[in-house]
Formats: sequence, C-alpha cells, structure tokens
Amino acid sequence: MAKTSSNVTRWTRDYVFDILKDLGIHYIFGVPGTNEIPIIDGTSYEANGVKYIECLHENIAIGAAMGSARMTGKPGVLVVHVTPGIAHSIGNLFNAHRSEMPLVILCCQQQNELVTQEPLLASNLVELAREYTKWAHEVRTPAEIPMVLQRAFKEAMAPPNGPVFISIPWDFTMVAIKDTDKVKGVTRISPHFTGDDATIRQAAELFAASQSPVIVAGDAVGYADAWPELQELAELTGAPVVLQTFSSVANFPNNDYHWQGELPGSQGAIQDIFKKHDLAFLVGFGAQAQLAVFKYSDGPLFPENLKQIYLTNNTWDIAKNYYGEAAIFGDVKTTLPILNKYVKAKPPQGAAQRNQAMKDMDAERAGKWEAYLQSAMKEEKIWSVVIASALKEAIEKRGLVDKYVYVHEAVSDGAPFQYYLPLGTTGAKPISYYCVAGGSLGWSMPASIGIKLEQTTVQGITPQLVINAVGDGSALFYPQTWWTAAHEQLPILYIITNNHEYHTLQVGLQQVVSAYGEAIGYHWHPKTMDPSYLRLDAPIINYVSLAQAFGGQSGEKVETPGNVKAAIEKAVDHVLNNKTSYILDMRIAQDTPVTPTDTSKIVREAEINKHYFMQPALDVFHSDGLTAQLAKEAASRTNGNGHVPANMPAIF
Repeated sequence: MAKTSSNVTRWTRDYVFDILKDLGIHYIFGVPGTNEIPIIDGTSYEANGVKYIECLHENIAIGAAMGSARMTGKPGVLVVHVTPGIAHSIGNLFNAHRSEMPLVILCCQQQNELVTQEPLLASNLVELAREYTKWAHEVRTPAEIPMVLQRAFKEAMAPPNGPVFISIPWDFTMVAIKDTDKVKGVTRISPHFTGDDATIRQAAELFAASQSPVIVAGDAVGYADAWPELQELAELTGAPVVLQTFSSVANFPNNDYHWQGELPGSQGAIQDIFKKHDLAFLVGFGAQAQLAVFKYSDGPLFPENLKQIYLTNNTWDIAKNYYGEAAIFGDVKTTLPILNKYVKAKPPQGAAQRNQAMKDMDAERAGKWEAYLQSAMKEEKIWSVVIASALKEAIEKRGLVDKYVYVHEAVSDGAPFQYYLPLGTTGAKPISYYCVAGGSLGWSMPASIGIKLEQTTVQGITPQLVINAVGDGSALFYPQTWWTAAHEQLPILYIITNNHEYHTLQVGLQQVVSAYGEAIGYHWHPKTMDPSYLRLDAPIINYVSLAQAFGGQSGEKVETPGNVKAAIEKAVDHVLNNKTSYILDMRIAQDTPVTPTDTSKIVREAEINKHYFMQPALDVFHSDGLTAQLAKEAASRTNGNGHVPANMPAIF
C-alpha cells in the first residue's frame, strides 16, 4: 500500500473499476449513501467508462442490475447501503438467485474499527445475504480487496451463474495504492462443457424405448441460446415441449408446433400432464415445484412409472426432487447435439405420427385463439389477448422482431402474451422475453431500466423497443422506477393491466379453500371470498398521473378493446421517437364497487374471470386431460366459489 500524499491518484476502490474495464461493464446501480460515495465517485472519472445509475430504492437498483445482466451475460453490479440496503434488496436478490442471474453486490459496511460496537445501520451483513448468493463475504483487510473482487466476479460468471455479495468496510475503499497496483483480470470459466458420453448414450437408449416422451424446458435452455438443438430433439422424438412455470426467458420458440406453453400451477393439473407419458426429459429445469398448494396425500407431481432424464449445468437441479434414470451434468447447448446424434441413430417409435398430430393440434389451436380474440373485441372491457395481438402487429409492422424485449409481470395474464408475441425463430431470441423464476413481486419495472440501457446483448438482439406489461398491484411496488427512467431519458412502454385488485391472490384464495375447505382437520373458510384487502379500488389509482409526477412521463387510460390498437400504435411510436416513457393504463376489468354485496361480488367475479373461462389452452397436447382436471377441481368447490383459471401459473 502506498502512503497517502497530495499526489495520490488511485485508491482501493479503483480495483472495482479495473475489473469493470476488463469485463466491459459500463454501469453501477444503487441508492446513494455516505458510505458508498468513494465508490460512486469513481464513476465521475471518464477514463473508467462506468456510469452510476441512481435509483430510489435498493430493490429497484438490484432489479435494474438484473435486467442489465440478462442482456449482456455479464454480472450486473450494484452498491447498497449497509443493513437497510441489502434488506431492501432481498426480494429481487431472491429472484436473481432462483433465476441464476450473475450479480455482484457491493455493500459498504460501517467503519471496520467501529462495527463490533454496533453503530447505526451496522449488522452481520453476510448472514443477511448468504442464503440467496453463491458466495457472501466481508473483506478482512484492504489488502485482500483485489483477491476478493476477482473471486466474486469469477464466481458470478461461473456456471451456473448467480449473485455474489461482498461487504467492504467503507474506510477500506479509500486506502491509497500505487498507480501500478491493479487487478490483472478476472478468470473466466467456460460454460461450454459437455456431459459424460456414457450417460448421454444411456439417455438416448431411454428415448429409443419410450412410447410417449415429453420435454420440459427450463431456464438453462434459454440462457444457453439452445433453441435449435432442442427443436431438433423434439422433432426426432415427437415429444411435446412444455416450459417450466415462471420461465425467466423464452425457453422454446412459440412458432414451433411442439411448443405447449408453461406448466400449470396446480398439483392435479401437473399430474395430469405427466401421467400421459412414460419418459420425461427435464432439460435445464430448475424451478420444479412452482405451485402454491401441495398435498402428499394427493400423490407426487411425477407418477412413479415416469422415467426421467436430466440435463443441466447445475448439479443441485439434477434429480433434486425425484429419481433420474440418467443424469447428465453438462452445458445444454454443447451436450444436446451429442444426444441428438445418438437419438437420430435409433429414434423412438411413433415419432412421425406424434409430430403430425401436434401439427394438426397447432393449427386447431391457432383457430381457437383467433376466435377468442374476435370474441374479446366484442367485450365491454379489455382482455389481455387484445393487447398482446396489437403488440405483435406493432412489432412486426415496424420490423422490430429482433429489436424488442418484452418484460413480463402481468402475472394473471401470461398466456396471451406468450402465445401472440413474436418469440420464435423469425428474429427473436430467448432473452427477448424477461421474467423471473422467484416470483417476488417488483421485478419487471426495475429490470426495464437495465434492459433499455444495454444496446449490445449476448444473444444478438437489440432492445430498441422495451415493453413492460405489469399488473396494477405489481406496479405499485416500485413506481419510483419512473423517476430513474425519466432521469436517464429511457423511453420504455409500460402497460398496466389494471383490474383494480390483486387478482392472483383472489385466485390463490380459491385454491386454498378448494384444497382445505372440506379437508379433515382443517375445514377452513374465510369470512368472505371477496375480501376488501385484496382490492385496489378505494380510491382507484391514476397510474398515468403517478408516472407524470415522477418525471413528466406521457400516457393515457384505455377503457375499451376498440381503442387498444390505436393506443398501442401511438405508444410504440412515442417511445421509438422520444426520450420519455409512455404509460398505458389498460382497464381489463370493471371498476370494483366500494362496498360489494353478495350479488355484486358474484357478478364482478364472473365478469373478471370470463376471459379465463373462455381462453383456449396453450397446451393442446394435454388439453383433454387438463379440461377434465379443471372440471374435477371446479366440482370440488362449494358455496359458489368458482374455479381457478386454467392458464394461470403458481399463485403467491
């Protein structure tokens, strides 16, 4: 370490910028605090090539860093402020952990000599972050900062990716160092490693013996940009492809007829899918139990006779819940071609017939969705299918299929967007779709910031048009995101799917009552099936005015389906040609009565749920069984509580 003098030009904080320059990372996200100023000050030097993106809440900062990381494949970097900083970040840290996103979180601890005396804001920061990180560490001495930082970035990028947390006493960041004291670089561990050949051959033999295989595609498929390889396997085996619930990326192209959408969110519906198959290929499948209610008495999600093959780059996700006949530890993109070669030499019987059947089902599905769209256009309020169809048309008309990113947190209405948006092989990539596997609300609006900032992406798309569809309840978690969007002049299209309530929780309540209302030992029923605490109607929130207050963003309220297309066209043109965002408050439900009567509750529920009951299935391969399962679940309900919509994911 150099002695402090008037001509010092480098401090220990500059080790951070050595690494960011080496990796080509250009942003640090955060909420300013006194402890962080030495690091933030480093962004003031043009030579460092790093900009500080100021956010108004740490969960926004980490969410924005996640969006940046998704686009670049490099670690998103943020600086948080002592105990409140990491505590405020936990929601999206959990999302990043579950979605295996590379992050490096730098937390500026209180002065090292004072920490033991329990000063203001100080705590055991490492213990707060440890559960949802690959590695969490507090720096012991300024001398170890370069070693710790190199390890942190190496670990964040090593397969499987994930968040890393480093606590640095803030006085350690200001220690003078020599101009020649620099971090050499960050070790890169290649993600492109193939699985064991003998196990791959074993998997191919299992496919050859299968009469009815199914493929479940998880996030490691999309992260590896492995659409073509998985499409080839689906064609060779005649296997339908379902996606993990709350897929973080588009894990299979939706213009391939094997695509069946995401797994459903109930135990019975999941069971009904897998009971039709004798073999499941679980590829990159980490989020394996994305449901709210599970009973051991109702049996496992996978039937006992279902043979399972696993392939992913994370040993924890291989057979973590059920026994796997073949377990391949390897990169999805580099291992699938080897598996495909062996399967091609000895394909399973009936593949051609299954493929033809799925082509026919795909055509029938398209007809049903078109009829559903036409029905929606005649409704009084807006169904999400109308929004999704208008977005598709606007994107394709402007030639933006490889220049847009759709950020999804319209949790109650995923199916229409997943079906209609151009998330296929005509120019899109897996990262053209952004969601998270964790499900902690408040991920999408912050992510839109980080996504829009990045113009060079790991999979070759350009986020010229960033669209964020978000439920009204989710939008209220971090509306201050709009300040950062305005501050950084980031034009983003925000679509609020506004039904004046926490509708996913309304459906969750139905699930709970269905499972436990008549169960022995429980017999639990709420005071009301329409509780006021799940509604957002007194007063009704003006989202456009809220956005304007945070920075003069433009927008409009849209109340009828006939006005959706024009509003979408206007909004898309605005964000493409201006430096401000645009907010569309889409009214997808009738205004909720302030004091509902029993009769008004039934009418309102029927109105809100109508578009679910009419909505065609995405999973046409299993639709007969799923329809029967939903009828069974509906019949089990009492007191007119309705039933859980078929296309809704896990409820939280």
